[in-house]
Amino acid sequence: MTDARIEIPRLSRRHVLQGGTAVLALAALGGRAFAQANNNGWERFEPVRKLIGETKPLTNGLSIELPLVSEDGSSVPLVVRAERPMAEGDYVRSIHLFATRNPSPEIAEFEFTPRAGRAQVETRVRLNESQTVIAVARTNKDAVLVAAREIRITQSGCLARTDTYESANAMQTRVRVAEKAQSGSPVEVLTLINHPMETGLREGADGKLLPQRIIRAFEVTFDGQPVFKATLHRSIAANPYLRFFVVPAASGTLAFTWTEDTGRTAEHKANIAVG
Repeated sequence: MTDARIEIPRLSRRHVLQGGTAVLALAALGGRAFAQANNNGWERFEPVRKLIGETKPLTNGLSIELPLVSEDGSSVPLVVRAERPMAEGDYVRSIHLFATRNPSPEIAEFEFTPRAGRAQVETRVRLNESQTVIAVARTNKDAVLVAAREIRITQSGCLARTDTYESANAMQTRVRVAEKAQSGSPVEVLTLINHPMETGLREGADGKLLPQRIIRAFEVTFDGQPVFKATLHRSIAANPYLRFFVVPAASGTLAFTWTEDTGRTAEHKANIAVG
């Protein structure tokens, strides 16, 4: 494995229930946190309407996993998954994530190629308050899928304090991927970069807003061929974490590039032997 020290944040029963607090909150919500797609507001959300245009979206085949309640909105685990083919002629091209009540609605855009094998991403997000998170997927044939999930936030995450980008650990990367794989089988890839993802919404000691400074782009190639790409916004949690997949047809090298909105970059490489 490449740098096996990376922590693997997984959705767990603790995340989903958050103890007795979540049970009480769920009762107060009347079970609304289980709502998945059909009637929880995406039709009236302008960024989604602008993205899909006149296309009539499907409301099945795309899912979002979130805890019902999060006591800390600064780092909320999220999984988005499209149950669709990932063949050369029929695949999920992109997934867009939105937070309906964040200061900026965009969370991230993920771009896939058939080399990804699965249209699935796990990450951690910042959520300002209780709200609906919406995902929109588009296939290479221009089919559109929509899903939505409600979540209750007890403490806002957009103004949370963290280390600054002057930290000595800033831009350090960690990657975990199997060194051996079977041809045609999806391989899990986990990545993390140390970065505060300064939102531009937080005041410094002088009372002035600190400038936004975030990891804006993340790209992955396998022997020079594109696999996966992410455009990140300030609603991605500090120390951006991404879990996704790659399907190697033969032995080769995965190359990772993170790009800050200042133009500063970080890179990493990992070899996979296919047997």
